[in-house]
Amino acid sequence: MIQRTIIFVLVSGFLIAGSCSVSKDKKELAKYEFYQKGEASWYGPGFNGKKTASGEIFDMNKMTAAHRKLPFGTKVKVTNLNNNKSVVVRINDRGPYKKGRIIDLSRKAAIQIGLAKSGVAPVKIEILKK
Repeated sequence: MIQRTIIFVLVSGFLIAGSCSVSKDKKELAKYEFYQKGEASWYGPGFNGKKTASGEIFDMNKMTAAHRKLPFGTKVKVTNLNNNKSVVVRINDRGPYKKGRIIDLSRKAAIQIGLAKSGVAPVKIEILKK
């Protein structure tokens, strides 16, 4: 009888501990909605200080990005699929215009997800739910 009680307590503890971490992951997943996968690149020096398609001045040291279709102001989580590093950026420009690319990140965002040196990387884009 004592062994059954001990086993019950241990199994219950594992289930409770496991459910806590799962609920945290579910909360994280609930914040974002998958949008697309593809190749990302970055831009900066030649465009820094110039007007973006949204009308604001581009600052390569801010957490922004260019996308062809997403509305200006949309916040997206971009995950580098090579290293699983993520960053949240705000769409404030149009692009990229190179075939096969789905998003152009600011220099700062590219550095944070390990994209600056390689210049391009496969990414996943998720839209931040409001």
